[in-house]
Amino acid sequence: MNITTLTLLVLTPFLVWRIYSRLRTAMARQRSIVSRHWTGLLVFAAMVLVPASELFNRPPMLGWLALGTAAGIGYGVWACKKTRLEETADGYYFTPPARLGILIAMLFTARILYIGFEIYANQGSGVPTPRVTDSMLTMLAVGLTGGYFGTVSAGLALWRYRVRKAIG
Repeated sequence: MNITTLTLLVLTPFLVWRIYSRLRTAMARQRSIVSRHWTGLLVFAAMVLVPASELFNRPPMLGWLALGTAAGIGYGVWACKKTRLEETADGYYFTPPARLGILIAMLFTARILYIGFEIYANQGSGVPTPRVTDSMLTMLAVGLTGGYFGTVSAGLALWRYRVRKAIG
């Protein structure tokens, strides 16, 4: 084992902890900003649609992406029901279910870290670097993440639309 590999192994837990702590603060009570909800919806929809456009000629991988997206949408609907919505004099706030959001995001993070380690391990070995869309677990993780956070963003945008419509 060389020094770069050892450094990578030592720093990985710190990276994971930093990501987890950032996610924990992101899953706390937040001000609802409509443009952020729409941006989230578009970004996470693109997160699913871009790989899907490449997978039309590979139905099994497209199926794993669709399965992950369907599960993510299901979890997202459940999360929308558990999200606490507040209308105060200071503005609109929401508190998403932290555990579920952190779990989904950390599963995606773990998969991305695995891909990074795989690319690093295959460096210079002559083994071709696999594409991101070659793994069923990656497609499942991408679909789950995109479906979940896209659905939550859509739910929040819909909530703000209903509030605006009720006001007049």
